[in-house]
Amino acid sequence: MIYLFRTLFLFLMLTGPTFAGEEAFTQAAFDQLQKEGKPILVSVHADWCPTCHAQAPIVSKLLKQDEFHAINALRVDFDQQKEIVKAFKATAQSTLIVFNGGQEVGRSLGDTTEDGIKGLLKKALGGK
Repeated sequence: MIYLFRTLFLFLMLTGPTFAGEEAFTQAAFDQLQKEGKPILVSVHADWCPTCHAQAPIVSKLLKQDEFHAINALRVDFDQQKEIVKAFKATAQSTLIVFNGGQEVGRSLGDTTEDGIKGLLKKALGGK
């Protein structure tokens, strides 16, 4: 029985929380979205990060709202995609970066407040 619980715990930790509509980051997907000028949220995430786990349900809730449905969410694995993390100049996990019209328009580090994340997502849609 203990083995089953350990296995389940390990599975949950490895799969980690994901946002609604979020997909794993690939350079090709990011480049295509950038080329199309679509609003993008890039989340730099680590499965072991408690702040990332706190952000996930907030971001998921917001991305399900009509206001934010146009945002394309991509998740960068902080531990496995070091070159991408470096390219985004993300110094830590729990970094959220938004793009609009092919340009970075905002970022936050470690924000776990709904209002703060909502404000960041609005920037991806061209809001202030």
